[in-house]
Amino acid sequence: MNMIRKISIVTLSLILLTGCGSSIKNTHDDNKLTVGMECNYAPFNWSTTTPDEYTEQISTVDYCDGYDVTIAKKLAKSLGMEVEIVKYDWDNLIPGLMQNEIDVVIAGMTATEDRKEVVDFTDPYYTSQEVVIVRKDSTLTSITDIQELKGKTVKGQLNTLYDTIIDQINGVKHGTAMESYPSLVNDLLNKGCDAITAELPVAEGIVASNPDLKYVTFKEGHGFTADTSVSIAVKKDNTELLDKLQQALNAISEEERQQMMLEAVERQPAVNE
Repeated sequence: MNMIRKISIVTLSLILLTGCGSSIKNTHDDNKLTVGMECNYAPFNWSTTTPDEYTEQISTVDYCDGYDVTIAKKLAKSLGMEVEIVKYDWDNLIPGLMQNEIDVVIAGMTATEDRKEVVDFTDPYYTSQEVVIVRKDSTLTSITDIQELKGKTVKGQLNTLYDTIIDQINGVKHGTAMESYPSLVNDLLNKGCDAITAELPVAEGIVASNPDLKYVTFKEGHGFTADTSVSIAVKKDNTELLDKLQQALNAISEEERQQMMLEAVERQPAVNE
């Protein structure tokens, strides 16, 4: 879910040396849970100009909605806190957390070994599966094994697991990664590639709003090998907050989590440019 993404320690170090490029000041309010996310990764998180019961304001004109926002609001309420959503570029989320600009990252992030070296994580709050999205008029709509993508151009999101897993396909043409899913969708529709990788909830939303596309799942044992769980990141050794968040997460049943995702998929906007 992955919106499930990867940033290298080398890249992270360079970002920390140069700063996050954010205008957010290093302040902390004990009554407020400050949450970082992209607000550009539906159905986990996306931007909108229309406020409603699901959204949280992120600027004078924009609001953020999505599964991650719903999770953040439930956790904050459980902790007796208000929630504040802060929009970041993907690569700036962990540096922002490490520099105390935000309290947590709830952004479809997988707890990889590299990330565990610099931040701590809760248990997963959602688990998905990897799929690919293709054009509906493509011969690829009926494939059941990732190796059937041999010789095809496949693209993923920059600095994410969904770019690196492409190399599991023997003989694939690994296309240049792109910064966002709207860009990937647009590229696929315009035949810049044959397929794009995604996690299932993201793919469901993309296909729902783009009738010319279809997502493809694979037979057991014939798909991608990767961790598809997503967890909440907190600053290293902030055990007090980590424990409180974990207790609050434990109180949300699996049935409720699935229902929240279903509702997010149903109300998300079209994922294209």
